[in-house]
Amino acid sequence: MDITNSQTQAVPVKKRIPIEKRERRAWYMYDFGNSAYAAVVLLAVYSAYFKSEVVGGANGARLWGLSVGIAMLIVGLTSPVLGALADSSQTKKRILFIFTIMACFFTAMLFFVQPGDIATGMIFFILAEVGYRNGQVFYNALLPDIAEPEDMSRVSGNGWAIGSAGGIVCLLIVLGLIMGVGGTFVIRFAFLVTAVFYAASTAPLFIFVKERTTATPLPHGENYFSISLKRLWQTFKAARKYQSFARFLFSYLVFNNGIMITLDFAAIIGATLFALNQTQLIIFMIIVQITSVIGAYLFGKAAGRWGSKAVLVVSLLLMTGTVALLYLADSLTVFNIIGALAGFALTGVQSVSRTAVGQIAPEEKAAEFYGLFSLASQLSNFIGPTLFGILIVWFTNFYSGRGLEALPAEQSGLKLALLAIILFLLLGMGLLFTVKVWHRSEEEA
Repeated sequence: MDITNSQTQAVPVKKRIPIEKRERRAWYMYDFGNSAYAAVVLLAVYSAYFKSEVVGGANGARLWGLSVGIAMLIVGLTSPVLGALADSSQTKKRILFIFTIMACFFTAMLFFVQPGDIATGMIFFILAEVGYRNGQVFYNALLPDIAEPEDMSRVSGNGWAIGSAGGIVCLLIVLGLIMGVGGTFVIRFAFLVTAVFYAASTAPLFIFVKERTTATPLPHGENYFSISLKRLWQTFKAARKYQSFARFLFSYLVFNNGIMITLDFAAIIGATLFALNQTQLIIFMIIVQITSVIGAYLFGKAAGRWGSKAVLVVSLLLMTGTVALLYLADSLTVFNIIGALAGFALTGVQSVSRTAVGQIAPEEKAAEFYGLFSLASQLSNFIGPTLFGILIVWFTNFYSGRGLEALPAEQSGLKLALLAIILFLLLGMGLLFTVKVWHRSEEEA
């Protein structure tokens, strides 16, 4: 390829460096580590600890949703520019390293958050979340570097499966500590354990994975930031050419609201509706993680055989039915079964969505298009959890005003707010049917 006419674009190497098995294993191990953060901080431990112990009551759910929303807004504003920077300067691994260190450090700092430390608890979590989420942009953007297009579905599914296994291992370690020692201190100590687990598991990627694009020389008078902004603008304009990608992105923006609400509020839903204690929440999340491993593997295989679009529709339908079952759940056993189904379906949606970006996006703009994908992710992550937290407070106040006591009012308000998840999932699935072309080679032809 003639690079003289591509001054603002990263150019793929003509003859790709052969992909080594250890590179893929190292890429998988990153997911193994950052899934531990998701399992402990987002899902099982910190979310419930912040809501119940640090804040308390329905206001805890609102502030948790606000914390998630602020973090997602920051990431949404920065990730497209960072993605363009990664493509133009061959720095995906370097920037990924910075955000990984940021995520691990502030995860460890959660140890110092105690009951009543609302501002500190929000700030440390937001910074850890920004590192974790921005890191995913560059981790995802490395997928084309360690997998050929025909292997992306399988490799992405394997990554989700191995990542979910990492969440299980870390949760088991934390569960052993909580059951063996008990008390608030050991819950906070779990965040230190998670930070170390995260850092150690992600290290192989930085040692073994190779980037397979070349840096583009800077034009006179330009810098990487200005080039990144120009490339970002070009990417938005190019999206009009890649109509399948644009339509998929809009669909994803909608249904991902429902996915992220479910993930970010799973522990809060369990604690509020079923009075789950910390041990029960961890066991519940282990169940979710186990079925996530199965879902990642099976949906990855299915997407390779029947196509990403069909598999996404099936997983979204399953997810919608799972949320609807919460209205019928009347015991901890039923709730655990619902969690198992949710874990299976959620992973299918996330894994196949990530694969779809790699299939539709132009290879030379992979990091930029993954940046746009992240922008859609973070916008929905901001809208969904923030709106859900507000709805819980509104509906709780509605029931309180009609004479219900605090806990029954909060439970009724949360159940009513669950309708928002179902609406997001169904509307996003409907929009998915407008995507006519699924693979970039078909659209470019």
